Amino acid sequence: MSIFSRFAAVAGIVLGTVFCWSSVVVAADWPHRAVRLILPVPAGAAADFSARLFAERLSQRWGQPVIVENRPGADGVIGVSAFLGTDDDHTLLYAISAVITVHPITQQKLPYDPTRDLVPISPTSEVVLAIAATEKNSIRSLDDLVRTARGEPGKLNWAASPGLPPFVVGGFFKNAKLDLAFVSYRDLGHALQDLGEGRIDVFAHALGVIMPLVQSGRARLLAVASSDRVALAPDVPTVTEAGFPELRMDGVVGFYGKRGMPDSLRDRIASDVHAIASDPGIRERLAGAGQVARPGTAAEFAALLGEYGLRLANLAKTINSKATQ
Repeated sequence: MSIFSRFAAVAGIVLGTVFCWSSVVVAADWPHRAVRLILPVPAGAAADFSARLFAERLSQRWGQPVIVENRPGADGVIGVSAFLGTDDDHTLLYAISAVITVHPITQQKLPYDPTRDLVPISPTSEVVLAIAATEKNSIRSLDDLVRTARGEPGKLNWAASPGLPPFVVGGFFKNAKLDLAFVSYRDLGHALQDLGEGRIDVFAHALGVIMPLVQSGRARLLAVASSDRVALAPDVPTVTEAGFPELRMDGVVGFYGKRGMPDSLRDRIASDVHAIASDPGIRERLAGAGQVARPGTAAEFAALLGEYGLRLANLAKTINSKATQ
């Protein structure tokens, strides 16, 4: 080996060691200023609630402000694009799993590749999604919904929050050959109002957001789309218990970084998020908002997203779903 080859080999080892140590130092030092948390959902959404809950606790742990910034629009694409457009290691994304699992299926021209450009850091909670009907109609179960839709094609209409619910519920209706008109809303507050007034027959959305209408007697829950019953609505069956397992929707929410994020920094943040999600007080507050705490490592989060993505890709094949232009 020539002296130049030996020098190059030693230099490579030294540079690699320096890089590894600098990565560790960055993780130990971070954050040294305010952290910005971008959400691709509006204020008041289910993910907004948990984001602010975790932001408050993380700020206490880190000794720096954690600022929540809502960037809704285009089914979450605006917020994700804004996050990826930053050149700042103190900005994180907080989003529901649909940005990884649904967008690549339903949107043909995403300005980014979610699986390449987003790094799963840690899950925080499962947003329990539910299917509800207005009290103005006679639908009291998923069986009633299917029976009515089949017996009176075109009579019923429905709406849903963006992302996962329209894809899964719409796919179910398509597979079952049920004719219900989908009503699109820019402002889901108007959808909730219309559900309460009977202008919308069926609505698929986060349980915590629907509950005020249920508690006021203007809507009724048909089923929760989670794998287990939940504390906020213990008497409401899951979609599987109701006989419709294909309507299960997994709304896991969590933190993401950008491609190139050092593993040490990712794991440092994940460790702090895991500790907060495991706290009994946080679990209780999430449960009260219709969510289930979901602590996990970065590897577990990535595996979960892969599992969800595969299941939804298989659903897309059965309904011949095509990405929107």
